Amino acid sequence: MADPRDSISVTTVADGVARIHWEGAPTTDALRHEVAAALTEHSRVEALVAIDDAAGQRAATWAGLHREGVRRSVDDDGGQSDHVVYARLVTDAPVQEPGGFRALLNSFLPRKRAIAQMLLRDTEGRVLLCRLTYKRDWDLPGGVVEVGESPRVAVQREVEEELGLQIEPRGLVLTDWLPPWGGWDDAVCLVFDGGTHPTSVLAGVVMQEREIRDVRFCTLEEVDELAADFTARRVRAAVGGTEAYTESGR
Repeated sequence: MADPRDSISVTTVADGVARIHWEGAPTTDALRHEVAAALTEHSRVEALVAIDDAAGQRAATWAGLHREGVRRSVDDDGGQSDHVVYARLVTDAPVQEPGGFRALLNSFLPRKRAIAQMLLRDTEGRVLLCRLTYKRDWDLPGGVVEVGESPRVAVQREVEEELGLQIEPRGLVLTDWLPPWGGWDDAVCLVFDGGTHPTSVLAGVVMQEREIRDVRFCTLEEVDELAADFTARRVRAAVGGTEAYTESGR
C-alpha cells in the first residue's frame, strides 16, 4: 500500500521558507509529520490552498498551519485565482498545548469589523454631525475600533482625534449591524451616548483636516437630508432609544 506521504511535496521557496503541497487527501498525521520535518531546517512552512478547496483548507488547519489571509492573483487566462495562505513558524506553540490550540483557532475563526460612534446632542435636541473629507455624506463622529482596543476607548479617542473634544462616553445606546456595502465587508456599529452640551461646545472643536471638513448640530430633518439613508436611520434609532439593536438602522 502506498505511503500517504507520497502525495506530499516540500520545496524551499526562499531563505528559511518551505512550501508544502499535496495531492488528494493525505492523512492529518502525514501532513503534520512533513510540516514538523520541514521546520527542522526552515523557520517557516507555508501552504497555498485554493479558496474554493474546503477539504484542503481543513487539512491545512488540522496539520497545525495558521490561516494568514488570502493571496489574490490572476491566472494565465485572465481569471482570478485566489489562494488562502496557511503557515506555521518554528516559534509557534505546539498545537497540543492550550495556547497553541487557541492560537490556531484564532487564526481562522471569523472576525468582524467594529465601528464606535458617539451621539452628541445640544440643549435643543439636535445631533452633532461631521462632514467627512472622503465621502459626501455626513456622519456621527467616531471610527473603526483598533485590534485589541475597547469600543469605549476607541470612540473617546476618535472624538478627540477628529474634533479635539475630550468627552467621556456614557452608556451604549445602540448596536447597529451594517451589511456588506460598496466594497466594505459587514460591520457592527456601536453608538455611545455622549451627553447633552451647549451649542458653544463647537467653539472648542479643532477639526482633523485629513478627515473632517465641517461639524454642526442638526435637527433630525437635517440628518435625513445630509446623511446617507442608513446613517439617518441609525441616528433616529439611537435618538429614539426604543431599540437596543438594529440592522442598517431598521
